Amino acid sequence: MRRAGVTRGALYHHFPDKAALLEAVVEAVAAEIRDAVLAATVGSGSARDALVDGARAYLDACLRRRGALDLPGRRAGGAGLAALARDRRRPQRPAAARGVEAALAGSAGGDRDPAALTTLLSGALNEAALWLADAPDDAPGDGRRRAALDATLADLFARLFPEAPG
Repeated sequence: MRRAGVTRGALYHHFPDKAALLEAVVEAVAAEIRDAVLAATVGSGSARDALVDGARAYLDACLRRRGALDLPGRRAGGAGLAALARDRRRPQRPAAARGVEAALAGSAGGDRDPAALTTLLSGALNEAALWLADAPDDAPGDGRRRAALDATLADLFARLFPEAPG
């Protein structure tokens, strides 16, 4: 509250309890991340490129909001926080599934289950964001982790969505 420059009374004037405050924070962060992902995919050359661009934008947005990933409860087994964040991502799942379906349709890997693949990729990206957020604050550490993830994402998506024979 000190960092925000507000008193406890002012804070609870707008939010009835900590749960409501946390929900508002998660909602705002989720919207910011969603908007960043959508903006990053607008000029993508293919469905697979859009997935790669969206994944990178997701990780970038999570890094910009690193403090939100460190909300009380995450490290202490915050099941409530995890459930709240998961609920906020559910509306975004259909858009991700459509992207996966489009990438599968345009690739030689079309026999995979889009729902299973969307779930797997979503979970992997969430863990990757936490891994990046847990890096030491030194920029070189962040850079090495991020470079490793970028290379792995490109390789993974190329293998999951190989180009269809021309």
